[in-house]
Parts: sequence; C-alpha cells; structure tokens
Amino acid sequence: MAKNTFNELDSGHYTANKSKHDSEVPDTDNAELLARAKSATKYTNGLGKNPFSGMPRDQLALITYDDSGTFTVNERRAALEESAKQEFAWRQKVVAEAEYEYNNTGKLTKFFQSVLDHYKGLPLVEQAQYPDNYETKLQEWIDLDFNYFTHIAEGKNKLDIENFVSKVLTGNSSLFDNATSSK
Repeated sequence: MAKNTFNELDSGHYTANKSKHDSEVPDTDNAELLARAKSATKYTNGLGKNPFSGMPRDQLALITYDDSGTFTVNERRAALEESAKQEFAWRQKVVAEAEYEYNNTGKLTKFFQSVLDHYKGLPLVEQAQYPDNYETKLQEWIDLDFNYFTHIAEGKNKLDIENFVSKVLTGNSSLFDNATSSK
C-alpha cells in the first residue's frame, strides 16, 4: 500500500499526470473542502502554503494513504510532504541529541529509546515500512545500554555516529538482520 502510494504521489507517475491532478476537484459542494483542495493544488505548484501544515502525523497518514477519492491527489501529496517535513525535523533533532549523548557518555541508549518511542507513535501504515524486527532490535539495544567508548571504540576513537544514526533512522536492513550482532 505504501509503495503504491509513493508511486502515485512522489514519482514520475505524479509528474506525468500533473495537469490531470491540478484539474481534479473533490466530489462535494462543501466550500471549505473545495477551498482546501484548491489550496493544495496551489501548494503543489509552489504557490502558497501547505493546507496541512502542522497537522498531526496520524491525520496526515489518513489523508496520504486514502485512495477512496475523498481527497484529491494534490491534497494527498501535500499531506505526504507535510509528513515528510515533520519527519525530517524530528530526525534533525534526534540526531543532534544522539551526537550529544554519544560524545558525553559513549552510549546511544537514549537515542534508541527516542527512536523506539517515535516508531511506536507512527501510524501503522508507516510502521509497516520498517523491518519486521525493528522494535525488537531497538529494545535489545536499549536493554544492552552499551558503551561504545569502553567496549567497541576502545578508548576515545570515534564511531562514525552520523552514518550509524542514519542507518537506524532509515531502517537499514544491515542493522536489523537477525544474523547481525546486537552491538
């Protein structure tokens, strides 16, 4: 479902059908819904504000993944873009916190907990895009409370924290493979 949605909203398919999407109008007489659809079309064309700006992630997911025709394609794309914007802001914050934690303690335990809490708060359709054992692996790392300075980094040698954190956030399968060590 997620792959189909991304193919429809965030690919060459969307661009190839842009004029069709721009002319799409919801099947309603409700002036507020019509105005929101018009606003989403303006936004997807770089004109104006995203009508879904600041909306909670669960509501954004309901719009993004709704293929019933209730929302126009441009509304769904605007909701997807707002969700991505919120995810990016969260990732920037959590990466800064992870770097601080690592540099001060040699650990990433709080980082893993933040990632797990964030994951659990995602709509189920978004959780489904992560590896099956994502939650389990994060919990293992939290429970391990591993100090990378004293056991893996052997002193003050720095782990490539940015690369590691990026792999955790994107659900890189190499980290979540069952054969991979929990360190």
